[in-house]
Amino acid sequence: MPSIWRPNVRVTLDEYGEVEDTEQEGEEVTNKGTKRKGAPRTKGPCEHGVKQRSKCKVCSACPHGKQRSRCKECDGGGICKHGRVRSKCKECGGSQICVHDRVRSQCKECGGASICEHGRQRHRCKECGGGSICNHGRERHRCKECGGSQICEHGRLRFSCKECGGASICEHGRERHRCKECGGGSICEHGRHRFSCKECGGSGICEHGRRRSECKECGGGSICEHGRRRSRCKECGGSQICEHGRQRLQCRECGGSGICEHGRQRSQCKECGGSGICEHGRVRSQCKECRAAKAGK
Repeated sequence: MPSIWRPNVRVTLDEYGEVEDTEQEGEEVTNKGTKRKGAPRTKGPCEHGVKQRSKCKVCSACPHGKQRSRCKECDGGGICKHGRVRSKCKECGGSQICVHDRVRSQCKECGGASICEHGRQRHRCKECGGGSICNHGRERHRCKECGGSQICEHGRLRFSCKECGGASICEHGRERHRCKECGGGSICEHGRHRFSCKECGGSGICEHGRRRSECKECGGGSICEHGRRRSRCKECGGSQICEHGRQRLQCRECGGSGICEHGRQRSQCKECGGSGICEHGRVRSQCKECRAAKAGK
């Protein structure tokens, strides 16, 4: 029987056993086009020496001189709706916020990488030679002699300067965290500054029951070589001494804040209800009845 020649053609059958149309598939493949190859990845530091090019302030800087992703004016992707860096925002549940509601790297309880062996932020620690400490032993951005960025034209910290309208100044003209009416965070339940409250065991109170900075026995930083408060020492030229040689707040000629409208010391004025006046209508420190009651206790 003679052999029959068949061409070497392979066809595919669909689910119904019929030959599929391969010409239409070929047209679809050609219409998709070729895949473009991406540019080769850049390795190593940029021309300014920063290893990660995206973290270079010069290469990725916006017109305002900040990193574009962290610039509020440019609507940077790293800024959340509360105007903070998203990763450090508590309300947004930022990735860098720990269970204690602090930045993880700066949390002592979490053993943050930025905390040194002395329990401080490493870059602010004098003993560790932190990068933020200037040669005057202060934080560089708060040092007047170094021309720190946070020092305003009036020689004060910009955020706590009334004339500059600092962000820390409340509507009552005080530092917000120290204002009782605003419910400042530094005010304790007794209506005092928490760090200087004896009942709360404030960190500013020493073992002798005095303010640590003003205690002679503890060698407080506010005590000068003459054994007085440096700010009130005439020989040291204290900042609270006016041109008349008196404490500025108690000087009538200077209009000191301690002088009331009746020309007396406000704390010892009966009409003003001064804090130095006892219930018997006398100066508390000179009242015999108050002394006897205190001795009886």
